[in-house]
Amino acid sequence: MFMAVYFSTMMNPIMGTPSLTKSPTRPAGRRWPGAFGLFRAWLRLINTGAALRDNRRFRIERRGIPRHSGAMKRSHISTRFGDLTLTEQDGAITAVSWGAVAHPDTSDLLAEALRQLAAYDVGTLEVFDLPLRVGGSELQRRVCAAIAAIPFGHTRTYGEIARDLGVSAQAVGQACGGNPIPVIIPCHRVMGAKGLTGFSGRGGVETKVALLRHEGAAGLLI
Repeated sequence: MFMAVYFSTMMNPIMGTPSLTKSPTRPAGRRWPGAFGLFRAWLRLINTGAALRDNRRFRIERRGIPRHSGAMKRSHISTRFGDLTLTEQDGAITAVSWGAVAHPDTSDLLAEALRQLAAYDVGTLEVFDLPLRVGGSELQRRVCAAIAAIPFGHTRTYGEIARDLGVSAQAVGQACGGNPIPVIIPCHRVMGAKGLTGFSGRGGVETKVALLRHEGAAGLLI
């Protein structure tokens, strides 16, 4: 059987192309391959299914949504900027919002996130080091990544980020307003072309100004 496959795929010495003639060693009347062909088809079906599963899982992770979502855990901390509630899911911080929770959860990640927020609040921490997961569109994640790169005590404008990402300033403003993890992803450091703009957190512009003053960036508001 192997010899039949080998000789049927040899180069034709006259034409210089693979021979399409039947192998002389193939038994007459037999449609080869039979069981072997079915086996190869079965292998292709298995491999195709595995590739589709891997590709689907990749797309879900690219969208920022875990394939198997675990239970959300929440806890809060009181700061000079108000009570802040942190949400953890699948080993990452996924949200920061204003307010407190009636029954706080506990986990190692939440404890570390609360510790870092407390240090930020008293002025001893400038850079957060936490696993974060931003849901939403690809643009939302790109804008949040650009915001997270703005150093403590500095600001950037919507237009500057827009030029870096190749999108409109309006799109950056919308994504900035949709930032699910404010303070840790510092959207308060993003300004308009002519200065101070709005803020999606509780307290609006007043909270934004308080955060910038806390970071020593109040001079940039003038």
